[in-house]
Amino acid sequence: MDALELVLFCAWCFAVAVAGGAVGLVLGNIRLPAVLLVASSPAAGAGANIGISGVAALAAAAAHIRAGRINWRLFAWMAPPSMVGAVAGGLVSGAIPDTALLVVIGVTLLYFGVDLLRKEGRNAATGAQRPATGASLDIRAAVVSGALIGLLGGLVGLILGALRMPALLRWVGELPHRAVGTNLAVGFWVGVAGVAGHLPGGVDWTALGAGAAASVPGALLGARLTGRMSERQLLRAIGAVLVVAGAATVAQAP
Repeated sequence: MDALELVLFCAWCFAVAVAGGAVGLVLGNIRLPAVLLVASSPAAGAGANIGISGVAALAAAAAHIRAGRINWRLFAWMAPPSMVGAVAGGLVSGAIPDTALLVVIGVTLLYFGVDLLRKEGRNAATGAQRPATGASLDIRAAVVSGALIGLLGGLVGLILGALRMPALLRWVGELPHRAVGTNLAVGFWVGVAGVAGHLPGGVDWTALGAGAAASVPGALLGARLTGRMSERQLLRAIGAVLVVAGAATVAQAP
């Protein structure tokens, strides 16, 4: 890539990482088109993108660890099946049409985002309090959703934290601020597993290195913003980002 392409690519990776770090996502689906533009091939670009996502997740997770926003018990249950799914998805990524997967993932993200925004809007209008979560976690839901989301992410070169976040909130029952940190911690290991799964098909290491270098400071900055938002503000931000991520994913379906 030439100098201008490199600057624009790094600027986009930084901006995406800031937004993602704040809401517990790495937004690889929004970054993916830029990676594919500079990568040597689509397959190598997908491998690079999931690697960048893993590095961004690690940087943001480090800040959340210091702030105590990671549920390590939940992480221990969710990370291993997520990694197995990501490796399996990366190994068979050429066997299933990307178009169908992207449409399904995009529509699912749109649904969760709109549903979350509507519920928060109704609670704000009525003065109702959102039911407390985090008291009793559904570990079975964490294991099953982790494996399935890891598999889907490996297939399309994404760590799909945007799907794992609503799963943590709605099905597992984690508190929003701890779901943010836990999701990113799991996302790092999914990224490692996804890159391993894509190694046979090749990875664009130049794009991965440049994108990761730009994403680290953005993810750290975004993670600092998390602690400045109330639970309601954080949920609204997550819902809005899910809607944008879902629309971007559907738009990428050829």
